[in-house]
Parts: sequence; structure tokens; C-alpha cells
Amino acid sequence: MIFERSLQRELAYTAGAVFMVLLTIMLTTMMIRIVGFAASGQIDPRDVLVLIGLTVIGYMAVMLIVTLFVSILFVLTRWYKDSEMVVWLASGASLTRLIKPIAIFTTPILILVLFFAFIGWPWSNAQSKLIRQRFQQRDEVSLLAPGQFRESPTTHRVFFIESMSPDQSRVENVFVTSTENGKVNVIVSKTGHTETRDNGDRFVVLENGRRYDGEPGHPDFRIMEFQRYGVKIQSQPVVPVQTASSTSTPGLLRSPTPDNLGELAWRAGLPLIAINLMLLAIPLAYQNPRRSRTINLVMAVLIYLTYSNLLNVVQSWIEQGKMSFGLGLVGLHVVVFALVVFIFWLRVRNRPLISRAMFSRASQRS
Repeated sequence: MIFERSLQRELAYTAGAVFMVLLTIMLTTMMIRIVGFAASGQIDPRDVLVLIGLTVIGYMAVMLIVTLFVSILFVLTRWYKDSEMVVWLASGASLTRLIKPIAIFTTPILILVLFFAFIGWPWSNAQSKLIRQRFQQRDEVSLLAPGQFRESPTTHRVFFIESMSPDQSRVENVFVTSTENGKVNVIVSKTGHTETRDNGDRFVVLENGRRYDGEPGHPDFRIMEFQRYGVKIQSQPVVPVQTASSTSTPGLLRSPTPDNLGELAWRAGLPLIAINLMLLAIPLAYQNPRRSRTINLVMAVLIYLTYSNLLNVVQSWIEQGKMSFGLGLVGLHVVVFALVVFIFWLRVRNRPLISRAMFSRASQRS
């Protein structure tokens, strides 16, 4: 009982530290990536923090799985290195008795994994897509940024302004170019402002400028001077694009298309991965005192990456119709569970995973 409480307490401390490290790495990576999108004009700079938060919510299940696996592996590896496992085994307790205290510690984390996999992941994806689409489908005035060339997503226009008032009502030193029927139109103006008609149409009214019309490669360009020139502002309604990753779990069940079934198998696979890795960490934590503890960490990273990539492959096969939903839902995890049971059996019988006999046979054949 004392050992079990000590194990759970140490697991909690280690899991907290590992999670904070993973969260810091995630926040740093997402901040660099999303700030890059904002700098290139793909998202609104005011939405950077919101998108970072939504991304963290979306990947919370994955971070919790990695936290669970690494923390169990770290704690048990230290127990082997400090001979605490020797005391545990010498007291008559088997290796399988570690499953109960570790399962008690793991249960709240598994509940969180279920929540974020089936609810948090689709909700965060839906909100992120809505924010991006709302920014990309805004009107052309919202595209304008002082000192930058901006292309309209709805027309073949390119805008450049030198300065703009805070309320976007007035602009100065405007350059607008567009292509229509193979002809290029270039408009330059000193000042301009926005107007809204009674029917709701919006215009950018340019003042004191020139317009150049012509076909590239031909000298017959027309030059016109104007005092007022109206450019209609094009806009598009925000139409949410529904994808499998942003569809709620009940929505996937109501519409069992191949893409939705593949997404459902991926979501259901996350808690199953957590359970299998929790069990695998117990025999995998065996530590030779002469060996560095970093080897177990490298093995943990490789095992998780392989497992998660195989889950992505299964999802792709279901979407392509190469694998049935039922087989894809449980097939991979049953195979991994059988492997976990086999490794447990080897450890209980005190057999190494890779014996010296295998190395000697390989050297003889070579």
C-alpha cells in the first residue's frame, strides 16, 4: 500500500512536469506558425491568441497520451535504477500488480482523453475554420493594409495604399490594378473614402487620380484623369465548409460516409492508444543499471510515433475503402494489445526482449 501511494504521488508530479514541457513546446510551435500566417495575411492578427488556444484544445488528447506514456516510463525506469523495483519484486509482488495503482492514476487522464478526442477536437477545428473563413471572405476594404500589396480573393484586383485612417473610412495614395478580358486597368489616386448606398452597396470613391487602360505589349494605352471614381467593394457571405475533422461525433454517426468513418476510427483510437501505451510502459520500463535512461525515452518516442502513424494509415485506408470500419476500429489495437501481453509474459518469466542467442545466430550467419 505504501509503495502504491508513493507510485501514484510520483506519477502525478512527473506527469505535471512532462505536460508543462509538452504544452510549452506546443505553444511555441503554434505561435511561430500562426504568427507566420498572420504576417502573410492568411488570418487576422487579432485572432492569433484565439487560434493558438483552439489549436491547443484540439491537440490536448494527443498531449495527454504522450504525458501518460512518458511519465509512467520515467517513474518506473527510476525505480529500476534506484533498486526500488527490486524491493517491490522481492516482497512477493508481481509485475502485474503495478497495473492497479497505475490504472487508478490513469483513469482521470483517460476521461480527459475521451472528452478532448470526441468533443474538444471537432469543436476546436470547427471554430478555427470559421474564424479563417470569416477573415478570407471579408470585403475588399478589410483586406487593405498600409504599405502592403493585397490581392482580392473575389476579384482580380490588387490594392496598395500608403496610409489609412483608423476607422478605414479614408485612404491616401491609392494604387489599384485589375485584369479584365486580357486588358490591364491601373488606377492611381491621391485620396479616397468609402461610401454606402441606400441599397447596401459599398464603394471606394477615389479622388484626383488617373486611370490607365490597355493591353500588355501594345502601345495604345488610354489615360484618363478624374476627380471622383467609384470602385465597388465585392464581398462574399461566410459559408462554413464542413469537413470530417470539424464534424461532431454524433454527426459522424448520422452520416457514415467513408471520410466520416475514418475520422470516427481515429477519434476512437486515441483512448485505445492511451490504454495500450499505459500497459506497455510497465514492462518496457525495465532498466539495466549500466544503461542510460535516455534509451527508454528514445524507445518511447519511436513507439508512439509508429503507433500514431499506423492509426493514421488505418484512417486513410478506411476513407479509401481499402479496409472495413470494424476491422480498422479494433484491428490495430488488438494486435498492439497482444504484443503488450507477450512482452509482459517475457518480463514475468524474466526473459529479455532481445536475447544474446539472437545476436550470436546473426553473427554466425554473417
